[in-house]
Amino acid sequence: MFAWFCLICSVFLLSQIYDQTAYKAGAKLFAQSRFWPAVSLCLMAGFAVLHLLGSAFSQRIEGRWREVWLWVSSLEYAGWFMAYACAVPYAGYLPTTILFAVLLALRAGYRSAKMLLAAAGSALFTVLLFKTLLKVNLPSGLIYEQLPDGLRQFMLTYF
Repeated sequence: MFAWFCLICSVFLLSQIYDQTAYKAGAKLFAQSRFWPAVSLCLMAGFAVLHLLGSAFSQRIEGRWREVWLWVSSLEYAGWFMAYACAVPYAGYLPTTILFAVLLALRAGYRSAKMLLAAAGSALFTVLLFKTLLKVNLPSGLIYEQLPDGLRQFMLTYF
């Protein structure tokens, strides 16, 4: 399953190389913007074929489908990240970070108030570290527009 997935992805990406990269007339081969991506995708496709052949000729081991399910289930966390990234522009960095930290703690099986408070506290610490101490410019959120003027400016600056 994994070998097929890698092969299909690499062949698809390789088929898109001419549309997604530019050719510079007169430039050396190694300086072309599509050269190294094409090399890596060709190698990826080649190794995927070798992996596919190896898996086709190897004996079937009990538990292979459990491993496939483990890989597929790990994609759930990519979904969590995409939901987080979509929610930040609306709810703001601080509320979204705290909410998702608590939700992920619940998803991981933590149910005690102590652990949920620890998740919320670490999220608050992360926001304070990035926004206040490191001065990283992070998105505020549409919800901050509903706050009174003084509080809105404070939240936009520090949270």
